[in-house]
Amino acid sequence: MPKPIKFSFAGKESFFEMHKVDRSRLYGYKKLEVLDEHGNACDLNTLAKDGQSLIGKGGTGIGYVDADGNWCDKDQLSPVDMEGTPITPVPSSFEAPIELGDEATTEQLLDHNIRLIYELDSSEISTALNKRLQSGATFMFPYSYRGGLEADTGFLTTNSAGDIFFLVGDDCNIQFKGLLQTTPTDDLDDEDHDALLMDFDMI
Repeated sequence: MPKPIKFSFAGKESFFEMHKVDRSRLYGYKKLEVLDEHGNACDLNTLAKDGQSLIGKGGTGIGYVDADGNWCDKDQLSPVDMEGTPITPVPSSFEAPIELGDEATTEQLLDHNIRLIYELDSSEISTALNKRLQSGATFMFPYSYRGGLEADTGFLTTNSAGDIFFLVGDDCNIQFKGLLQTTPTDDLDDEDHDALLMDFDMI
């Protein structure tokens, strides 16, 4: 079960238990199991580049090397952005209560690709926060589970039944450029109009 999460609103703290809502809870699930001729479960292995060595689960890993191919320890690396500016890591959202202040619009919520949904259960929710949520407010805030280089976007909201949900997503960064423009043909003469038609003799 995920860690309890804390929120702070109007000077009062609220504590919630998180229950992940996934597709298996909504629609059920199916599992494919591969067995050998004796009925034993088969494990997935990776065939090495030599074409004959099998690498079992846990037999591969990720390493870091510099431009000269020398091994680097992870604690020797410093994160930077595309311009080379150092990136300040963000702390885990479970280290301290999350301050709720910014309320999100419906458009802001829909502009995010929601990839995690948690149903929140709490007997210790402040009256002010519960009243604001039940009035239809949706709060938006930075969220990071373990801490890291970047924070995701979290949303605290309710459904029509009054159940409280915590959503985690990423900004889709979709920009509207304009409506699709079609080529007008009303002002073309017969010769130009025929040139726009497909010549099936060319196929």
